[in-house]
Amino acid sequence: MQKLFKPLLLIAVVLFLFACNQQPQQVPVAEAQTESKKQIAAMLDSFNVAAANASFDTYFNFFTNDATFNGTDATENWDKAAFQTWAQPYFDKKQTWNFKTLKRNIYFGPHADIAWFEELLQTQMKICRGSGVVVKQNNQWKVQQYVLSTTVPNTVLDSVISLKAAEEDSLMGMLKK
Repeated sequence: MQKLFKPLLLIAVVLFLFACNQQPQQVPVAEAQTESKKQIAAMLDSFNVAAANASFDTYFNFFTNDATFNGTDATENWDKAAFQTWAQPYFDKKQTWNFKTLKRNIYFGPHADIAWFEELLQTQMKICRGSGVVVKQNNQWKVQQYVLSTTVPNTVLDSVISLKAAEEDSLMGMLKK
């Protein structure tokens, strides 16, 4: 019996140490990303509804405090406070935008609390592209950066370039200085 005791004790100690060294069970990455994608999609949908309903506080609470917004005009590159100042009159007059998602993609890198998205939107400007970066803060997804772009079909691109050339040539001259 004593001959068996030492090997059994050694096995028990090794098993105990191995069990203590185990990491807690983690949710598989794909499963966690699927849940995060659902949360981000719901947040972006609510974000668009808040704008359509002219709910100023609700809409801007979807942004991080240090968020940036890039609009369709090359001069529209605002921090959150500047974007709020620009948007306030539109929200006050209930003349905001109503974007409906046509197609959306959400992506993750190695950090589970950072994602980026791009989506096609039905808007008063026809199809636009919304894209940006979202971050998880205090267990909520928030917009860190938002970029709104108009889409231009390749078949009419030359005409659009002609229409904007003089104004943007002037702007490019100022930006190069």
